[in-house]
Amino acid sequence: MISTGPFDSEPTSVGVVTASTAVDLLIGLAVLALILVRQMQVRPVRASMRLPLILAVLGVIELTQFLQHNHHTATVYAALAGSLALAAITGAIRAMTVRVWYDAGQALRQGTWITALLWIASLGVHLGYDYVVDGKGPQAGLGTASLTLYFAVTYTIQRLILQARSQRLAGTPQPDVSSPGARTPSW
Repeated sequence: MISTGPFDSEPTSVGVVTASTAVDLLIGLAVLALILVRQMQVRPVRASMRLPLILAVLGVIELTQFLQHNHHTATVYAALAGSLALAAITGAIRAMTVRVWYDAGQALRQGTWITALLWIASLGVHLGYDYVVDGKGPQAGLGTASLTLYFAVTYTIQRLILQARSQRLAGTPQPDVSSPGARTPSW
């Protein structure tokens, strides 16, 4: 059931989904789709933090809107900190599934099918954590309100690890790229 305010009728067994929660969830799913497409492409390993910064700004805006309209306690901030710690952990784990290699002096990366599955699992971990911590309580909706910020943190950690891996590879002898099958990914 989608609710537009406090005067709507009874919630279903799943609970009430406010318009704000639905919008936050749709934004999060759109961000996940964008990230999945980009992760599966062969792309240079970059030092730029433009996309993580954009995600962080959008995430802070969504979270601020949630906090302005709900009573928040220390529990909310603890739940948020726990969620962002999970974001860092899942980003570090996922980074190990991305192939990194050098071609013509350029560090490249490409996610695997495991990378894509871990991105989807990361979304489940975030929303599941939110539900377990306070899914039906007074702070319900924190998970969807912090989803874009969660993606910013997990993406940033993954990117930093990929940058470190590419720098480590830069110091090792590279195979002759002129021969077929010379691409050696780093796991």
